[in-house]
Amino acid sequence: MPKKDPRIDAYIARSTDFAKPILNHIRRLVHTACPNAEEAMRWNFPHFLHRGILCSMAAFKAHCTFGFWKGKLIFTDRAPAESAHGQFGRITSLADLPGDKILLGYIRKAVELNETGAKTPARATPKAKKAVVVPDYFLAALKKNKKAMATFENFSPSHKREYVEWIAEAKREETRTQRMQTAIAWLAKGKSRHWKYQ
Repeated sequence: MPKKDPRIDAYIARSTDFAKPILNHIRRLVHTACPNAEEAMRWNFPHFLHRGILCSMAAFKAHCTFGFWKGKLIFTDRAPAESAHGQFGRITSLADLPGDKILLGYIRKAVELNETGAKTPARATPKAKKAVVVPDYFLAALKKNKKAMATFENFSPSHKREYVEWIAEAKREETRTQRMQTAIAWLAKGKSRHWKYQ
């Protein structure tokens, strides 16, 4: 007997009309492939669990998504469009999904991976960002204001980069000069480049 969560019933009921048959179809297939699958709401959308997360689905205004938690281990023979839209892209009708037999196979593979304790490969460590190169003209302006210079030196590389890029991307000399004056004034007050939005 499927372990259904009434919050998912409510989620499907609130979805737009085109999404309801898609979500109900996915839900039925998950419970066919794994009768012991549990349902849960995680991150505000439906998930299916069996010894960990198997897969999830979501509905938006114009499309649905469906994706597997361990998709990289399931889709070893091809590289599906894994993105914010899951492994099947933007789903607008049942025709956008693979056939039932194929989907059931993917779901069973997800169950097998969770039962054997398979782990997804670790994400590659991001490349180290290059050091912030401060243009000479900005550095000269900073040296004229001790408070601004102290603030800038104590900022993280990302905060420094925000100021440097903002000034350097100015196309006209007068725009660059104006931005530098604004930056020095803000820095003297201890403000980051995007202080207005914090």
